[in-house]
Amino acid sequence: MSIPAISIAMCTFNGARFLDAQLESLAAQSRLPDELVVCDDGSSDNSREIIASFARRAAFDIRLLTNDKTLGTTKNFEKAIQQCRGPVIVLADQDDVWYAHKLDRIERAFTQSPDVVAVFSDADVIDEHSRPLGQRLWRTLAFTLAEQGQFARGRGLEVLIRHPVVTGATMAFRKKAFELVAPLSPNENHDRWIAFLLAACGRLEIIPEPLIQYRQHGNQQIGPGPLTAHDKLMVATARTGNFYAQEIKRFRELQNRLQERQRDFAGAERIQDNIEGKISHLKRRAQLRRVKLARIPTVLRDALNGNYWRYSGGWRSIAKDLLIRE
Repeated sequence: MSIPAISIAMCTFNGARFLDAQLESLAAQSRLPDELVVCDDGSSDNSREIIASFARRAAFDIRLLTNDKTLGTTKNFEKAIQQCRGPVIVLADQDDVWYAHKLDRIERAFTQSPDVVAVFSDADVIDEHSRPLGQRLWRTLAFTLAEQGQFARGRGLEVLIRHPVVTGATMAFRKKAFELVAPLSPNENHDRWIAFLLAACGRLEIIPEPLIQYRQHGNQQIGPGPLTAHDKLMVATARTGNFYAQEIKRFRELQNRLQERQRDFAGAERIQDNIEGKISHLKRRAQLRRVKLARIPTVLRDALNGNYWRYSGGWRSIAKDLLIRE
């Protein structure tokens, strides 16, 4: 079985500094894309000129769309995806570099597994000067071998309800499946929203090898997870009630979408029950007492019930709640 076409959906916004390297990596693919759709969100640099120049010499179709008003990353990606014509869509950030075999590897994944609705890969992390940082993206996201095994067994949603591990820059999916998750919530990162709802309607396949160089720099919106032990400690210490409130809001939106389209998602009622359990767990973590010793009964109950392993990071999250968080 062959895939008729692969579309790339890319968003740009003042990305001229890194854009040339990314575009050249697309042109160097061993399996060229059938089209590249770029939505520019009102860049004030020469991003559009770079794309227009590249389009004149590229061996595949390129369409550049410019927004009349700023949409923001999530809605801009939604627009780019909706403009794609191919049955398989690959997301691209403006500041990464793809390895030459990326599209070939993605095509094989979809061809070999017709039931797969989406795939995502690992990545090598580089700095703003394209120097390797000696880190894999999945490691920075604490995406463990055990969790990778859950995805391989079709249980990816159990991982995603604990924490996000899918980065949009490494993701590809069938456009038909995307129709079930659109419109995207403007309050949510596009990759987290898409990955969770796609996992609710089908199987996500992991590609453990790195298919891109994922760039870390000061101007990116999200970036990889913390790279060092010190960074991880700072993230854990900084998590306040506002973090948990935002997480609760995010899961409420996902729950509402599942309710609206219950017929389209297999096991939607069970998934909503799991989300309700996640929200309750988040509320308890948010309301932990300031005195650390007073937290023990609440933490112990959630630990004995298995909620720290079902909805959080297990022993790591218990340690954060008892020892690290203020």
